[in-house]
Amino acid sequence: MSIQYSLRVSPRGDFLLGTSGLVLVLTLFLLLFPVQSSGKEKVVNPAPQTITHPLTDFADGKARHFQYKTPRGKTVRYFIVRSSDGVIRAAFDACDVCWPAGKGYYQEGDMMVCRNCGRKFPSNKVNVVTGGCNPAALNRQVTQTQVILQVKDILEGERYFNF
Repeated sequence: MSIQYSLRVSPRGDFLLGTSGLVLVLTLFLLLFPVQSSGKEKVVNPAPQTITHPLTDFADGKARHFQYKTPRGKTVRYFIVRSSDGVIRAAFDACDVCWPAGKGYYQEGDMMVCRNCGRKFPSNKVNVVTGGCNPAALNRQVTQTQVILQVKDILEGERYFNF
């Protein structure tokens, strides 16, 4: 008595076996011969390190308010104003005392007024007098055409907007 075994593979089985073999061969090939970089990859620019505002935006002496969204999702508010003595000044829209209220300042003539406590501060004292309810100073650089703020300086004000 003899027993014969027959291995029959269905067309579907042939396909799966062939595909598995191809995947194995390609994997071994890529392991032995890694793909080399062409040097033409897209370069993603890092986040800007400066924020610029045209100097002409402040010629009228009116405070302009701005917002900067931080990588952590906070919104830092600041303002820039040409003070009565002609100097471009910048400050966070917050102070050391009233910042938890999140109200900031508005301009009334030559004064910056705290929306929370109502105290008034002469525009020519912004960036000069600090602490208390004075607008928290923000470093800035002024060229003949631009007001330049360093993002790292703006990020230092994030603590005033942690509501």
